Amino acid sequence: MLAGTALLAAALTACGGGSGGSGSGNAEMKKKPDMAMSVNLTGDQAKPGEPVKVTLTEGKLALVKVSDGKGGELPGKIADDGKTWTSERNASPGTDYKVEAQNTDSQSASAQFKTAAADKVNKVTINPGKATAVVGIAQPVSIAFDNPVKNKAEVEKHLKVTTSNNTEGSWGWFKDYSGNDRVDWRPKEYWKSGTDVKVEMNLNGVDSGQGGGMFVKDYNTEFKIGKDRRLHVDLDTHKMTVTEDGQAVKTIPVSAGTPGGQKASWSGKMVLMAKEGTIRMDSQTVGLGDSYDKMVDYSMRLTWSGMYIHAAPWNNDNFGRANTSSGCVGMSDSDAKALFAEAQVGDLVEVTGDGSKGKADVGNGYGEWNLSWDEWKAKSALSGAPQNG
Repeated sequence: MLAGTALLAAALTACGGGSGGSGSGNAEMKKKPDMAMSVNLTGDQAKPGEPVKVTLTEGKLALVKVSDGKGGELPGKIADDGKTWTSERNASPGTDYKVEAQNTDSQSASAQFKTAAADKVNKVTINPGKATAVVGIAQPVSIAFDNPVKNKAEVEKHLKVTTSNNTEGSWGWFKDYSGNDRVDWRPKEYWKSGTDVKVEMNLNGVDSGQGGGMFVKDYNTEFKIGKDRRLHVDLDTHKMTVTEDGQAVKTIPVSAGTPGGQKASWSGKMVLMAKEGTIRMDSQTVGLGDSYDKMVDYSMRLTWSGMYIHAAPWNNDNFGRANTSSGCVGMSDSDAKALFAEAQVGDLVEVTGDGSKGKADVGNGYGEWNLSWDEWKAKSALSGAPQNG
């Protein structure tokens, strides 16, 4: 039977009767009313992206189970008065659900519904991905979205970072170099070596907002923080100092970007984004005309706009003497080979000295370490509240 738009599902009832012998009267027990419940989502085109709510007409709920056709369940809680149960997660698009409930009188009821498919689906790109097991002390958690995210606070509520040592950090929103929305989680201080990190993105059924579509799956990743390795490039002395666990272990002669104009290097704090190895570098792809087009060995990316650390044997005469590159930090084949073998994705790279073109935008790589902790927290859609993982 239907009450308004809510589905009332009749179920098993507890009933009884008396039987007496010859000459005795029968006193029929009063039959309890059938258990009746309503579910806020009904039919085969129910609206996804909101919690499932089960309400009893009479009595109190003892147990509610909401399962999908794939064996998954929506967790939820019964209200203190026992009248309602609400799921903690939203109903996912294009999903068949079965609702099973039991009251405190051991009566049962059930209902079924199917949510409509999403008109538009949003997806994410996650760094570090599952293939990256160990990263350096400066690596943030980074999530870039295929489509715009208008409901930033709602999305952020469904993101969780858990660490083995209660590392303090916060999410921050900005535009990626591609122009897409992006949210990163940065610790207050650099990670401590040995920290285990787990990231849960419980986005299934969450609406991105206008123009963004809905998420139709959850995501997760795990990684570990490796050695505390930091690379410091001094543009004035033309040298890179490598430190491990606070101790200088190597000094490498380098030649960085040519001062003045677009061939200067970026300065500030950056993160080693990827070890790309031997790649083709074409100056036309970064707006530098016909300056170069060559295969380059031991390439390690620092920004999306094309700043790398790499081998540059053609510039050998300038290592340790002058900054004459087209923006990258070049060194000898042997030094680049050794550094490439030791370096980790996520290692901190800091460039200081005169002649740079300033600091890259926060989304041009991982530039969040150039912001103070208060500046970074302010980029959270949840009022910059710090999160302890």
